[in-house]
Amino acid sequence: MHNDKRRLIKHALLLGAISLLPFSLIGEAQAAETVKVGIIHSLTGTMAISEASVVDAEKLAIEEINASGGVMGKTIEPIVEDGASDWPTFAEKARKLLENDHVAVTFGAFTSASRKAVLPVFERNKGLLYYPTFYEGLEKSPAIIYTGAEASQQTLAAVSWLMANKGKSVYLVGSDYIWPRTTNKLARASVTKQGGSIVGEDYLPLGAIEFSSVINKIKAAKPDIVLSTIVGGSNVAFYKQLKAAGIDSSNQTLMGLAITEEEVTGIGAENLVGFLTCMSYFQSLKNPVNEKFVQAFKARYGQQRVVGDPMAAAYTAVYLWKKAVEKAGSFDVPNVIAASSELTLDAPEGEIKVHKDNHHLWKRARIGTLNAQGQVDVIYESAPIEPNPFPKL
Repeated sequence: MHNDKRRLIKHALLLGAISLLPFSLIGEAQAAETVKVGIIHSLTGTMAISEASVVDAEKLAIEEINASGGVMGKTIEPIVEDGASDWPTFAEKARKLLENDHVAVTFGAFTSASRKAVLPVFERNKGLLYYPTFYEGLEKSPAIIYTGAEASQQTLAAVSWLMANKGKSVYLVGSDYIWPRTTNKLARASVTKQGGSIVGEDYLPLGAIEFSSVINKIKAAKPDIVLSTIVGGSNVAFYKQLKAAGIDSSNQTLMGLAITEEEVTGIGAENLVGFLTCMSYFQSLKNPVNEKFVQAFKARYGQQRVVGDPMAAAYTAVYLWKKAVEKAGSFDVPNVIAASSELTLDAPEGEIKVHKDNHHLWKRARIGTLNAQGQVDVIYESAPIEPNPFPKL
């Protein structure tokens, strides 16, 4: 009798093991058919005006790649996290993506403060981040591919053009964090080197909405040029208050280094007409890759939507990662980074190339005038500029 019981127990256990086996194999097969990637941007808070749309661009690229067979036969599974315009939250979410979700790559961060917050997390975990935003430079990390412009490709190119075409006295105004302060330090040195002068410099807290004091200072200083590094929701208040104070493009040259077509939709084109911006990409660029990108984005998210520089750089980043993975024949970070060296891609902004040493891209600087339709009329375009994140001034 005891032997019969033992036989029954063994039989039941064997049946249980057999019944579970297919499900475990299915689970493994499903896991083998997908590759997890992280997306981390601010979907809430003051930076959501600029960052939420970047997620849309990254998702569009992922959907397109999945529809065409994925990456090395694997479907991309995006895990989206909200950095909430808070730098410690970015670091916390980066840790989750790397340590819990074990993503193969992450596309994200936006402000330099958020990038600085996540950088040690990626370096410590030997992860890989594609960073899409134009920024101040002065950085090189083995864990980051920078698909946005660094200072020599935006700020310094813009200052040189302004000094040659718009005057010599400059008023600097920005949000109070890393990118504006470092950018303006570089701008100050470049203006001085080219015989210009800084007649004022002010910073306001991130998210500030009261600009009357600064605007009064600008009016009193009468600069040839206002160079703005105000970011996020603060731009809505700044440009509306400028207009209310009687400052517009008819009486003041102003360049906004953080104004793309996406910000214009929040600020209102009527508050920006005639002001200048400097980016590597504008929606109005005429080339087949960009026209396809713009059409696909509008078809996916609505004809009223627009695209701007960080969105295009984020979209490009996903395709750049795909090409590097396929060149490497591997999702392993060291192999992908090695395969990225001097990798080229036809992007919405034109052909780009990854620098062999510093993980930045060769990019053009383009200067344009904001028009009444919320788009940009390009008035200057440089040749491709070799990335130099540590410029000597």
